[in-house]
Amino acid sequence: MATPADAQQSSGLRRHIGLGHGIALYVSAILGAGVLVLPGQVASLAGPASLISWAVACLMGVPLAMLFARLARRYPDAGGVATYVSHGLGRTAGGIAGWMFFVAGAVGQTIVPLTGGYYLVEAFGLSHGAAYLIAGVILGCATAANLIGLKVSAVVQLAMAAGVALLLVLAIVAAVPDMNASTLTPFAPHGLGPVGEGVIILFFAFAGWEAISHLVGEFRDPDRDLPKAVTATVLIVTMLYMGVAAAVVLTATYGTPAIDHVAIALLLENLAGPHATLIAAFGALIISLGTTNAFIAGVSRLAYALARDGWLPPTVARVSTSSVPWGGVIAVAAIAYTGLVLAFSQDWGTETLIVVPSTLVVAVYILASLSGAKLLRGAGRTAAVSVIAICAIVAPSAAPNLLIPVAVIALALLARLIWRPT
Repeated sequence: MATPADAQQSSGLRRHIGLGHGIALYVSAILGAGVLVLPGQVASLAGPASLISWAVACLMGVPLAMLFARLARRYPDAGGVATYVSHGLGRTAGGIAGWMFFVAGAVGQTIVPLTGGYYLVEAFGLSHGAAYLIAGVILGCATAANLIGLKVSAVVQLAMAAGVALLLVLAIVAAVPDMNASTLTPFAPHGLGPVGEGVIILFFAFAGWEAISHLVGEFRDPDRDLPKAVTATVLIVTMLYMGVAAAVVLTATYGTPAIDHVAIALLLENLAGPHATLIAAFGALIISLGTTNAFIAGVSRLAYALARDGWLPPTVARVSTSSVPWGGVIAVAAIAYTGLVLAFSQDWGTETLIVVPSTLVVAVYILASLSGAKLLRGAGRTAAVSVIAICAIVAPSAAPNLLIPVAVIALALLARLIWRPT
C-alpha cells in the first residue's frame, strides 16, 4: 500500500470536512440499519439478555473509536482499514482486510435501504415486495448524491443526523408508560449462547467507525476535529442505542420478524397514536438515506484505494475533476443493487442478509486491532488490546459462518493475481 504522505499527495481528494459535518457523518453511519431492526431482532434471539449484547457492543465502541481515530490520524489515507492493516501486518493482509470491509460495506447497502423500505410499507399498507423497490429508490438517491459530490450533502447530512436522534428520543419517551420490569424474566430464555450471537450481529450496527475512517484524510483539521467528532459520537450512540434496546425489551416489542422490522413505529404508538407509523416511516427514510449516503462515501474511497493498489479493476480508481471517486461509488452501488435483486428473488430479509457483513466486520476488527497493537503506543495500544480481548470472547459465536470470510479472502487473492501492478 502507498505511504500516508504519498496517498495524500496523489489521491486527488480535497480536505473539506469540518467538525459539524464530521459528527453528522459519524452519527449517521453508526445510527444506521441497526437502530431500525436490530433491537427487536436481537431481543427475539436472546430475550431480555439481549441487553447484555447491547452493553458489550456499546462498551466496545469506546476502544474502537479510540483505535480507529488513532490509526486514522497516523495514516490518513483513503484506504482506511486496508492501509492500517497493511502497515501492521503486511500488504497482503492489508488488501484482504480492505476486501472484507469493502464487501461488508457494499452488502450493507442492500440491508440499510431495505430497512427503510419495511417502515414505508408498514405505513402505507403496501405489499411486502414493495420494500425492495423502495430500497432501490433510496439506494439510487444516495448514489446520485455521492456522484454529485459529498460536499453538496453537508447541510442535509447534519439535518439527517439531528432528525435520527430526535426520532429515537421520542421512541424511548413514548415507551416509558408501557415499560414493565416483569418482562425481564425469564432473563435468558434460550441460555447465554445467543448473547454472544447477538454481539456478533450487533457488529454491523457499529461498523461506521471503519467506514468513516476512510474519510479522515478529507478533514480540514483532523488533529483538532477528529477527536471531538469521535467523543461526541460515542456519547450520542451509547445513550440512544441502550435507550432503544431497553425500550424494546421492557415493552416486549419483539418476537416475530414482522414486529422486529418496525419496532420503532410500535414504540411510538403511545405518543403519536395512529400517526406513529407515518412518523416512523419518515424517520426511517431519513436514517436509511443518511446511512447509505455516509457508507457509500466511505466505502467508495476504500474501493478507490484498493483499485489504486491493484486489488480491484483500475476503472474503480477513477476520480472526477470535482474530486469524486466515481469508480468506487459505482462499484459499491452495483454490488448493493445485485444484493437487492437476489434478496427479492429469494425472499431474504435483513435477518438473513446481515450475517454477511456482521461476520466480515468481526474479521476486520481482529485484523485492525492486531495492527493497532503493533503500530500504536499508549492509549492507542490499550484500545487495540481491549478490542482483541472482546473479539476473542465473542468470535466463537461467528464460527458457523466461517466460510464467508474464507470465500472473500479467496476472491481477494484472485483479484490480486489479475490486477496486481506489473
